[in-house]
Amino acid sequence: MAKKAAKKSSQPSRPGASAGSVPVVGAREACPCGSGRRYKACHGREAAHAVQELVHRPFEGLPGEADWVALRELVPAATVELTLAAGVLESAEGEVPSVTLATVLPLAWPALRRPDGSILLGLQTQSSSGDLSRDLADALEQALVTEPGSPVPTRRAAPGRRLQELLDPKAEFTPAVHTGFEFWLEDAESATGEVAASLERANASAIPTEKLTGVDSAYWCGTPDKNHLRWVMTVPEEQLLDALARLSAAGEASLGEGTKLVGSFRAHGLTVPVWDLPTQMSAADCEKPAAAFAERLAGALAVRTELSGDERRARANLVNRQVTLN
Repeated sequence: MAKKAAKKSSQPSRPGASAGSVPVVGAREACPCGSGRRYKACHGREAAHAVQELVHRPFEGLPGEADWVALRELVPAATVELTLAAGVLESAEGEVPSVTLATVLPLAWPALRRPDGSILLGLQTQSSSGDLSRDLADALEQALVTEPGSPVPTRRAAPGRRLQELLDPKAEFTPAVHTGFEFWLEDAESATGEVAASLERANASAIPTEKLTGVDSAYWCGTPDKNHLRWVMTVPEEQLLDALARLSAAGEASLGEGTKLVGSFRAHGLTVPVWDLPTQMSAADCEKPAAAFAERLAGALAVRTELSGDERRARANLVNRQVTLN
């Protein structure tokens, strides 16, 4: 038997109510907009759509997109000073708080409002909406109205503004890579007890990582067995794979003796080639070979002829070893 059609409520939605202004409640609870319907059948529909809609390049349009991806996926401990867009805090009273992006915060908090009013925004947090930029913007907006000395709790982000709307599009994005997580605390040297122990555990688990200075968005990391260079690139994937295949077939894809281009992975819509390096090869040792490779890559990207047989085989080998992180 067919189900009876649900009765339409005679109660109109609250004037001016929108998904962004309606609080998120349980799916079966009455929608806060006043329509008389359950949340899942009213404003929850738009929220559910936002959850399902995956944004493949959430950081596109932000300065330093490749470094956003690197800090999200590759770098254990780093910070970046952020600049809010004009008008974001038009109604703010007093001094505008400083905002610092951090790779990760204690207990994976989305954000933290320090006692002095400054804000730490966590990047390596769980995404609930399918759009990481929207989730981070939601955490930032919560932090702006959070009492100093308090963390921002995890919640399901409602449809709202994105980072691209909250941050100054002309501001520089300059990551500072750290050896540990002392940036969590305003005075790490005075930490004692469980706080000091937690900080020590976090520092012990961090893989040594350094950002190369001569090329964009390339990060060296050291592990017990071998070192690696992971280089986040904004070149469209198909073009980049063709160019890497040309260089591989010509024997020009390495970064010197004992190094090897072992593949790549996808992360937030960008491609990240990865090289294995000898354990004795430091980040400083990578600078000149990486700069030389960047020149060879630019030349290979300019070639428009069809791939040769050897180049097609090299490309297939690269594709077979490609991993998608998200």
